[in-house]
Amino acid sequence: MMRRLIKSRKLPQKTGREDVPQITKRSNEAERRRGEGKNAGRKTGRPKAVNQDVEKLAYQLNEEAERTERPIRRLSKVMYDSTCADMQVGVMGECLSSIKHVVGTISGYFYTRSNHWEKLEEGRSVTSVAAEFGIAHSIVSRLWRQFQTTGTAIRGFSSGRPRGTTPADDQYIVLQARRNRRQTAGEIARHTTQATGRPISRFTVARRLHGGGLFARRPVRCVPLTPAHRRRRSLWCREPRNWRDNEWGRVLFTDESRFSLSSDSHRILIWRERGSRNHPSNIIERDRYGGRGVLVWGGIMLGSRTDLHIFDAGSVNATRYCNEILLPCVRLFRGAMGLQFFFMDDNAPCHRTVAAEQLLESEDIERMDWPARSPDLNPIEHVWDFLGRRLAARTLPPVTIRELRLALKDEWVTMHQQLIDILILSMGRRCETCLAVRGDHIPY
Repeated sequence: MMRRLIKSRKLPQKTGREDVPQITKRSNEAERRRGEGKNAGRKTGRPKAVNQDVEKLAYQLNEEAERTERPIRRLSKVMYDSTCADMQVGVMGECLSSIKHVVGTISGYFYTRSNHWEKLEEGRSVTSVAAEFGIAHSIVSRLWRQFQTTGTAIRGFSSGRPRGTTPADDQYIVLQARRNRRQTAGEIARHTTQATGRPISRFTVARRLHGGGLFARRPVRCVPLTPAHRRRRSLWCREPRNWRDNEWGRVLFTDESRFSLSSDSHRILIWRERGSRNHPSNIIERDRYGGRGVLVWGGIMLGSRTDLHIFDAGSVNATRYCNEILLPCVRLFRGAMGLQFFFMDDNAPCHRTVAAEQLLESEDIERMDWPARSPDLNPIEHVWDFLGRRLAARTLPPVTIRELRLALKDEWVTMHQQLIDILILSMGRRCETCLAVRGDHIPY
């Protein structure tokens, strides 16, 4: 249909690069004036059936242009069975003018650019035109200078080295990475070379993956979950997901955490020169298994918090948990809150002993049921992470156990209550997110 329609317009023949006339600003301006007003409701004089075919073709051109980053190539391929590489700049410009003359519209890409020039030729500033079309100021300015200099804004032929991969190769590279996200760029390069028969380096693969929106990052470390764990997490989140803020304010979230003298060195980044990796000033000494440290316990509520309790040497059993945590700390908050108080602790063995259950029952402390392997649902985990980062950011990090204990208590006291309140008020969103992923890991 398109070839039949454009037969009345004489198109320039395909010639060598030196014989191709360049489109001037005057010809572009004349073409713009000639096509001005065609979409303003004026009759074209064509039969109705032809107009319908033209509209379908225009819609197809617009869709083809949206699916590619270079609409010129797609349009030339659809209209003339010729790629942009086979078509000179001047010939291609005349062909596009023919398309605009016959179809009455062109792809959104060229239509927007023509509007740019019309606005700028009317005396509008580059800033106002960029703001109107939602395009960066630098892009409009660069294209306007190119249009004033060369008379066209169509991208010319590049004299640089051609791409080593085709669009199909790029899709294959991205597909390989999505199928197996643990593959290295070198492995993907070898697979692609075997499939295409063309050598591709791992650096090319990395650039294609970046273009496809994939970047090398460390995976998030989470506790393993079984189907039973996911089901239990989903069941637990159904009831409290609709709790109001004052209902979450009745819960005391508690947990234990261990802090070592050298376990947080991976949080620190340094600036160094190339080849100075092993320089003494660029080395942080760290024990393989964390070294010496302390075990702490803490609790947070909406608008309040407990004192940070640091356990002495030795493991925590049921007796120590009752005597050092439940009686002096939890019972105090129960007396202040009254019957509306909820106590939350995880399913650690020392928490679920008979002695702890009897003590909570005798003190009339209601314990919240908690799903196993759910640290991402407990807001106090972010508090421990905050304390670890604060310790690592100190100018003089603690080097002895005594200094570590003092630093932890100091950071716990100076921590803003607003941070704790924000974490507790996120519980509703955590429950909704957990239900949305059917009990799987959530990004908290």
